[in-house]
Amino acid sequence: MSKPNILLILNDDMGYSDIGCYGGEVDTPNLDKLAANGLRFTQFYNTARCCPTRASLLTGLNPHQAGVGHMVTRDDGDDGYRGTLSRHTITIAELLGNFGYKTYMSGKWHVCVNLDPKGDISSWPNQRGFEEYYGIISGAANFWNPPTLNRQNERISALDEGDGYFFTDAISDHAADLIRKHKAENADQPFFSYVAYTAPHWPLHAKESDIEKYKGRFDKGWDKLREERLQRMVDLGIIDPSWKLTDRDPTQPAWEDAQDKEWQLRRMEVYAAQIDCMDQGIGRILQALEETDQLDNTLIIFLADNGGCAEELFDTEYPYEKDPTPIRADRPGATALTRDGKPVIEGNSPKIMPGAEDTYQSYGVAWANLSNTPFREYKHWVHEGGISTPFVVHWPAGFEAKGELRSQPGQLMDVMATCADVAEAEWPEQRDGYSIPECEGFSLRPIFDDQENDRPHLVWEHEGNCALREGKWKLVKKHSIGAWELYDMDTDRTETNNLADENPERVSTMAKEWQQWANRVGVLPWEEILKRRE
Repeated sequence: MSKPNILLILNDDMGYSDIGCYGGEVDTPNLDKLAANGLRFTQFYNTARCCPTRASLLTGLNPHQAGVGHMVTRDDGDDGYRGTLSRHTITIAELLGNFGYKTYMSGKWHVCVNLDPKGDISSWPNQRGFEEYYGIISGAANFWNPPTLNRQNERISALDEGDGYFFTDAISDHAADLIRKHKAENADQPFFSYVAYTAPHWPLHAKESDIEKYKGRFDKGWDKLREERLQRMVDLGIIDPSWKLTDRDPTQPAWEDAQDKEWQLRRMEVYAAQIDCMDQGIGRILQALEETDQLDNTLIIFLADNGGCAEELFDTEYPYEKDPTPIRADRPGATALTRDGKPVIEGNSPKIMPGAEDTYQSYGVAWANLSNTPFREYKHWVHEGGISTPFVVHWPAGFEAKGELRSQPGQLMDVMATCADVAEAEWPEQRDGYSIPECEGFSLRPIFDDQENDRPHLVWEHEGNCALREGKWKLVKKHSIGAWELYDMDTDRTETNNLADENPERVSTMAKEWQQWANRVGVLPWEEILKRRE
């Protein structure tokens, strides 16, 4: 068998159970088809936040080793917190490019501090191994007119891209076009394509035709929908029936007591439409693979960068902003005016229905609680709701299994290890004269055949939120609380029964292991990072 093409699809701020093949209400026929003809992992993990996940995914290292121990808004004066991909890393594109692959990227980069084409672009996509690039260098973005939009290293404007421009569609169509171009011009080489959507990250922007499809879909409210979603997940075999559904987030009202229901429903309808639009685009990418007879020997991987996002966006009094205002100039990914010159109004306010280009809202805590069913917490935290991702793998020429589940745990760095494995790419000691640590990941190929890949513990740290998983045991803590919690993942993956007091020696031993890992990869105490920013 010739070396496979590799298509890596990452989406942004989506919960574990939102897509159809993981029990959600959103229509995702293309992802569902990949799952039906491939594999779904039930215990795959990201790092709980956008840019640390991207840094880890691209390099096969822990985020701190890759230079993105927190975010990419600043350099915090330590190698683990530069906010930019470290020179002591190699990306999947660079590695595979050295072994005969053509390398393409469409979408969100978000692993460098500098966003200006006139500044230091040494950590931009073209400079980190991608031959063809179209997308945004920053994180969140207005979907009709995204700032930091680039073609290669050139800043371009969506205003010049046509009246029907929508960023999710543009990402999909660029990726599909490259697949056709590759077949026509480089059929003798395999390709690696990284497709990084911003959907369904805020702002809540979607086409009205997609939103309309979900009218009434969520009318039962978050409480009933969480129960129904859990049952579907049990029926699918994704969730053990003995695991308890976590309580509704204590900050949120019961659905029957919720105010502004029409607005609340619209928030979730727009969010669902964002995912739907992405799935439609994935369908067009798959169509390009089929048309060019490249589908069977293309390893396709789909995952999310963190759990559902509970950010209300604005520092306002609970539960949401009452008085919407013209958007601030420093709002991430924002533009002050729409394409036709109307002011963009920000604020999670029931006075304005989200979805249109002149709004800037998020879907909030209660719906994120639904997205992460049945788990606790959200993006930012390393309880299961923050780090659990759907993980779909499709590769007809690589394994025979169809529609099966895989419960073996995996983590982001394993994607790099798997890509290197299937591409027969040897790990280098250096890149451009800079030494490179060994890959921290373990190839998933044994798991494709339902074998173990002998992965040791999994470890996390983000904003002082910490966790270590060793076999069935998970040690975890929230920075705001400080005390370690201990859970048996075999019997209680929803983290409802804290066993720390009953197992002090295990807690102590695992805490020491976590600290040893933290020292090795360059984790600094979160308090120290905050102090540096004062």
